[in-house]
Amino acid sequence: MDLKELMKESGIVGAGGAGFPSYAKLADGADTLVINGAECEPLLYTDYILLLKEMPMVLAGIAATIEYAKIPRALLCVKEHTAKRLKLIDGTKLADKIILKTLPDVYPMGDEIGLIYQATQRVVKPGNLPISAGVIVYNVETMYNVGAALKFSTKLTMKWLTIAGDVPEAIVTRVPIGTPIADLLERHDIVVPEGYSVVDGGPSMGKVIDHETAVVTKTTKGLLILPNSIPAMESKFIDGAKSIARAETACCQCTRCTDMCPRHLLGYPLEPHKMVRTAKGAAEVLPEMVLTATLCCGCGVCETLACCQGISPRAVINEYKALLGKNKMRYVAKNDVEPAEEREYRMIPSERWASVLGVAKYDKLPKYVGEDCDFSRVEIYLRQHIGAPSVAIVKDGDRVEKGDKIADSAEGLSLPQYASVSGIVTVCDGTKIRIDKVNSNV
Repeated sequence: MDLKELMKESGIVGAGGAGFPSYAKLADGADTLVINGAECEPLLYTDYILLLKEMPMVLAGIAATIEYAKIPRALLCVKEHTAKRLKLIDGTKLADKIILKTLPDVYPMGDEIGLIYQATQRVVKPGNLPISAGVIVYNVETMYNVGAALKFSTKLTMKWLTIAGDVPEAIVTRVPIGTPIADLLERHDIVVPEGYSVVDGGPSMGKVIDHETAVVTKTTKGLLILPNSIPAMESKFIDGAKSIARAETACCQCTRCTDMCPRHLLGYPLEPHKMVRTAKGAAEVLPEMVLTATLCCGCGVCETLACCQGISPRAVINEYKALLGKNKMRYVAKNDVEPAEEREYRMIPSERWASVLGVAKYDKLPKYVGEDCDFSRVEIYLRQHIGAPSVAIVKDGDRVEKGDKIADSAEGLSLPQYASVSGIVTVCDGTKIRIDKVNSNV
């Protein structure tokens, strides 16, 4: 089995992003493999712990990838503070053709487009894939999963994640995919107080979840317990439609949201202030008016730091993204763009960003607690990746062992799913597969 087929059959996806099937990224024409270990957002330390504890496995995954795709070099990219903790410096040769690249401690340096430019000085044309600039990007955990699949022939059944925020001690753990978040928090004596929420992801771009019903998925990078009163959380409860209505009357036309937009500073024709001024009714008639909304990375700089009127350009843009999605429209440029000269002076220090979000006091190095596997059940969703959902191949009452295939990939872009624990299967509404352990020793 070649590497591309191995990635697909192992069920490997981008570990920290939207869940793009990793096998589909392997394409001809790349001269640089960029490994994203930037951990864009505050409070997340999953990739740092992975590199600290499992660097050889990560490097094995990288080495296999560049050999298979005939890529001349790989850049393992981490922020300066991570490199310092790992006792590594910029330019360190980690293995044959694999070099450490340090990134400035700024936000949102984990954004794929910004990362590529910082590491290679290449700007991906707006709306195009990284391969168009000769680059393939993978997350650190993705490379770890490739290395483990090669060495142990394992399928993707476990997930590394950070649990942090307003908790007694931040931790990084490794749990079965599908672990109920309520059970995981209870295992570590973590209570979600009244007036707090749990965020799946980082404080800026993560989503508020119902921790009583949600489960760990292949893309869960962190679980943050945060008070609803801090700026990072207040922005998550903004009503998009109301934000558009308010923006049309409250915008003072200062353009700060555009001046500070990281994608705009890379030369992208994304201008949030113009989105804010666009009437929703006009956009519904002529959606091409807001076509550049698809270039937004959702970092929230425009909303949390730039706007002095309490408007949320991000919420407005998200509404327009949804509109464009319904119309199956997106912006794709044919010409190159140039970064703005002032970009390096407008990048936001990570410490300042954490302070603006109201999460700086919760930022602490986590303790690695190892694997956490003894849960009574898991719920494995059939859609944990971009593309067609997996197709269940088990039925109610079937007995499965950890690592057994329980769902096959569909036609087109898709991935299979595997049992992350041993037990008895229940197929739920065609959307997920529940596996109950028979006893604590199973």
